[in-house]
This record gives sequence, structure tokens and C-alpha cells, in this order.
Amino acid sequence: MAAQTEESDCAREQTKAEQDVDQVRQRAGRDQQRLDSGAVTSPKDLENLQREIASLAKRQGDLEDVVLEVMERRESAQERVAELTERVGAVQGKIDDATARRDAAVEELDAEITSVTKEREVVAGSVPDDLLTLYGKLREQQGGVGAAKLYQRSCQGCRQELAITELSEIRSAAPDTVVRCENCRRILVRTADSGL
Repeated sequence: MAAQTEESDCAREQTKAEQDVDQVRQRAGRDQQRLDSGAVTSPKDLENLQREIASLAKRQGDLEDVVLEVMERRESAQERVAELTERVGAVQGKIDDATARRDAAVEELDAEITSVTKEREVVAGSVPDDLLTLYGKLREQQGGVGAAKLYQRSCQGCRQELAITELSEIRSAAPDTVVRCENCRRILVRTADSGL
């Protein structure tokens, strides 16, 4: 935006400087016509007119230098605008790409949530209500994890190794008995890798 503003300011400045040059050029042209026409006969007036024409020529040269300097600045500003516009386009392309990938990932996650929710409903239907209530309560207390795998005599919820007496109790418990970790109180899920 700043580069575009600078370019537009330079364009206005260039137009103004070119108009100034035109005015000086027209006035010098009129004075030269008067001089060439022979209408001015007084030597003093002729001398004044020649001095004015020389002054206008110098003024025109100075103004043309200003026009050239403004044109150079404007060209530089236009190049900067073009470069920045290209960079903005590249960044916008990356943003569009990232947005498309994000949207695809969200869509994928939504589909997975729907699938997992259906699976959970099926599994939850086969679990006794009191166990489901206990699991929900533990999940809320334990930051989203209400049950943890017992793996090689360690609770995977709190990562603590269970005491030998606790392992003996779990080993002797019936397969459908709900066992819990003494450390974090999560429900322990027993597998072949539990180390019992």
C-alpha cells in the first residue's frame, strides 16, 4: 500500500512538473514569436525580451531535470509495486494452499469423529451402565483418559509400575472384574502383554 501510494504521489508530481515545463515552453514560444515577428522595435524592449527568453530556457532546463528525477523515482516505485504485488501473490498462493489442506484435514477429522462416535455407541451399548458411568467420571477427572492399558506391570495412564501385591490381586481377579490403578485410579485394561 505504501509503495502504491508513493507511485501515485510520484505520478501526480510528474504531471505537475510536466505542466510547469509546458507553461514555460509556451511562454518562451510566444516571446520568440514576438521577437521573430519584428513587432518589438525598441532596443531596450528587444534586450529585455531576449533576456526573458534566455531566462525561460534556463527555467525550462531546470524543470526538465525535475521531470527526469521524478520519472526515475516513479519508475523505481513502479518496480517496487510490481515486486511487492508478485510477493503478495506468492504468499496468497501459499495461504490458499494451506487453507485447502486445512479444510481437507478438518473434513477428514469430521469423518473420523463420526465413525468413532458410531463405534463408541455400539461398544457403549454392550457395557454395563454403572461401568460406563464410572468410566465417564474417571475420564473427566483424569483429563480425558478414564482407562489405561496395563503393560508389562505398568499403568500406561500414570506410567507407574504396580506393586507386587497389587499385581497379585489383579492376577487373581476374575476376567470380568473391574480393576483400577492404585496410583491414578484409572480402570486398568488387561492384555496378554500385561506381565501378569
